[in-house]
Amino acid sequence: MMETLYLCQLLIDFGLVILIFMVQLTIYPSFRFYEKENLVRWHQQYTGAIAMVVAPLMLSQLALAFYMLIVTQQYFIACFHLLLVLATWVSTAVQFVPIHNRIGKNEHRDEDLKHLVQRNWLRVMLWSVIFIVSLVQYVRLHY
Repeated sequence: MMETLYLCQLLIDFGLVILIFMVQLTIYPSFRFYEKENLVRWHQQYTGAIAMVVAPLMLSQLALAFYMLIVTQQYFIACFHLLLVLATWVSTAVQFVPIHNRIGKNEHRDEDLKHLVQRNWLRVMLWSVIFIVSLVQYVRLHY
């Protein structure tokens, strides 16, 4: 049972690492190439589509991190993992939701588009560390 949970955690965390690198290296930089009106239209489609991928992954990651904290005997690592996951949620809510809301309302500035790329490095780092922690946990289970 625990091996399956660690594998699920590892796969979810890996999925989010891949996703955040795609967002960081391709999607967010591309926003600066759109005319303002076209960006608003594209952004409406993009946010709906990406939410169908991101929401289940982030919710699963959060639920599994809480569950692992309760059932695992590696309390320190599970607690560290959960704190990192919570940090991604806080970063998303505080830094990125307001910018995406401004884009959706056509109230954004060029500075907002720059901030998406600059500030997103924090989430790239967080999800990368989360994945590494999951990988270490999974490997430790097998050795």
